[in-house]
Amino acid sequence: MNKYIMSLDQGTTSSRTIIYDKSGNIISSAQKEFTQIFPKEGWVEHDATEIWATQMGTAQEALLNAGLDYHNIAAIGITNQRETTIVWDKNTGEPVYNAIVWQCRRTADYAEKLKPYEDTIKRKTGLLADPYFSGTKLAWILDNVEGVRERAENGELLFGTIETWLIWKMTGGEVHVSDYSNACRTMLFDINTLQWDEELCGLLNIPMCMLPAPVECSAHYGDTVHELLGGPIPITGSAGDQQAALFGEACFRGGDVKSTYGTGNFLLLNTGHKPVPSKNGLLTTIAWGLNGEVTYALEGSVFVCGAAVQWLRDELLFFRDAKESEQLATKVQDSGGVYVVPAFVGLGAPYWNPSARGAMFGITRGTKREHVVRAVLESLAYQNEDLLSAMKADTGKDINTLKVDGGAALNNLLMQMQADISGVDIVRYESIESTSLGAAYLAGLAVGYYESLDDIVANKKIAKSFSPTTTEEERKQKMAGWHKAVNATIAFHEL
Repeated sequence: MNKYIMSLDQGTTSSRTIIYDKSGNIISSAQKEFTQIFPKEGWVEHDATEIWATQMGTAQEALLNAGLDYHNIAAIGITNQRETTIVWDKNTGEPVYNAIVWQCRRTADYAEKLKPYEDTIKRKTGLLADPYFSGTKLAWILDNVEGVRERAENGELLFGTIETWLIWKMTGGEVHVSDYSNACRTMLFDINTLQWDEELCGLLNIPMCMLPAPVECSAHYGDTVHELLGGPIPITGSAGDQQAALFGEACFRGGDVKSTYGTGNFLLLNTGHKPVPSKNGLLTTIAWGLNGEVTYALEGSVFVCGAAVQWLRDELLFFRDAKESEQLATKVQDSGGVYVVPAFVGLGAPYWNPSARGAMFGITRGTKREHVVRAVLESLAYQNEDLLSAMKADTGKDINTLKVDGGAALNNLLMQMQADISGVDIVRYESIESTSLGAAYLAGLAVGYYESLDDIVANKKIAKSFSPTTTEEERKQKMAGWHKAVNATIAFHEL
């Protein structure tokens, strides 16, 4: 009987299931979008029950489409939108409030109150005091949903990010765990001791009885209950989406770096088995835990990447399909002096300014939609270059090659812009599904489906590469204009 790996890819706007063979080829897939909830400006929520329903719906559909059943699945791997926060009743499984999404900025006040403790937070977690992370979101639910704090302190409620929620539900409430790569994004987890930290929980008044057990990213957590997929399937891999993408891109050596162009843009650099502190606005994070060893990474997080192209499509109605952005942008030679700063929900790394909002500069009477589209694409490359520069400064090492994945990585014009603006070679593999592949590889390693990392490296085949075509002077000039636009954006919102 042929055996495959099922990868559950629970993203910010949709739930997907992809079934892979040993070579990393897609055998079957299914995808369902779910509701985006915006109760107030800067607030973003999801219905955790809808996330569960869409994720399981796609798993069943992917099996059905391929004519497979649970016997054909060697293991399940999970990758997920990180930092998104759920609290639920441990007896009924009912969430006490909507999931608060990683993009949500409602807890900016909580983060501000933590600023005096930021050195401690950074030393223990590698993170900054920012509303991006789960800890402040969990504190908000405890403080603002009636009766929740008392129930939590009585041991009636559980906390989890998305992978914790899915594993708990898939095992019928038997297993409450969080893998290291997700736990380290909560601002409650010490990445040096690999434990929840009492002092950090105390700063946010979090009852520690709510927290899941921390586990490696490749291990047997439990089996699915019979009624979900027809029989028990071992759940053996779990990693937050960006760490899964780093793994899926086979960035196994210190110095390997990848960029995922998704809803946001995330750049991760493998720093080996020791955490590297950042002095340039990056995060120090756990990449994965595997075979008793932890691999660390430096990460730069940009909140708006593909979402900026969606904005052009859905709000400005510049085109009907995101793919048209490349065609429109190539109709003009440059952006006509236009700079777009897509700070729709604040600025992430390396600026960390939650109050900034989007802005456009350099518009003239001759500015056309093509210029604006090109400026938006350029902004994605500029943001990435900010992160690459910060990584070079933190490590003292040059970065010569950048591996890329995510939907916008298929935009050849954007990839050439990135090569030109950053002065690096860009490598795009045949499969840009590195996030779900990473989860599949982690799951497969735990059950012997893959014997070693060498099996994964052998699967990677380059589809296209891009090399710089501009001068150093041109690069500096473009980045100077970008930094001028960012500084003006920040200044405007500080008035």
